[in-house]
Amino acid sequence: MKFVIIKKRVIKIALALIIVAVLLAISFEGKDSASVFFGLTTRKVPIYSVDTEEKKVAITFDSAWGADKTQGILDTLEKFDAKATFFLVGFWVEDYPEMAKAIADSGNEIGTHSNTHPDFTTLSRAQMQQELVTSMDIIRSTCGVTPTLFRAPYGAYNNTMIDLCGELNLVPIQWDVDSLDWQGKEASEIVARITSKVGNGSIILNHNNADHVLDALPLVLDSLKMQGYTITTVSDLIYHDNYTIDHLGIQHKN
Repeated sequence: MKFVIIKKRVIKIALALIIVAVLLAISFEGKDSASVFFGLTTRKVPIYSVDTEEKKVAITFDSAWGADKTQGILDTLEKFDAKATFFLVGFWVEDYPEMAKAIADSGNEIGTHSNTHPDFTTLSRAQMQQELVTSMDIIRSTCGVTPTLFRAPYGAYNNTMIDLCGELNLVPIQWDVDSLDWQGKEASEIVARITSKVGNGSIILNHNNADHVLDALPLVLDSLKMQGYTITTVSDLIYHDNYTIDHLGIQHKN
């Protein structure tokens, strides 16, 4: 009898662990990011990377300060027959309208990176909406395109921000490969970081005016091409319907 009681306890513990594992990994289908259960809280997660068997990666550039290297980035992308996604801050577009237009005209993708580059976790819902709507309007009027992607400044997000993105038809995007180019790293360091961490479905974070971006970018693109990767935009990489996002931010096709 004692053995039976112990066995029942083991079974109950095992079932409890399975339930917890399922709750930790649960995600919901649709355009909104996944809701993930952690203890007593539920948080929502942007897309960090994509689960795919295709050798495709998305390269991205956050643009908030400076523009003198941006044309060089566009020229390098064209040379390597690659496309990228540029996340533009509203005031950057206003400061460099011709450069913003050049990005759009080159066939590369434009997403919003907010209007004034604040930490969204410190904003009210109304302030978040003002940031997003204003930046989208500026991009639309300047570049002739309507952004469908949003990257939060500093990568800082919360449930309110993600819910608001869904209402505005914006997909929140993070990254799984950080070049750390903004730290002034040398080209060789940037290349090593990216090529050592990249995988199928990766989203790579760069900055348009990093010190050594023009030295690093051709080396990165050449290495990725040699490894057989197609370098594309975020919208070309991600799934747009019938998907789930797990607790790590990995998007899966259902």
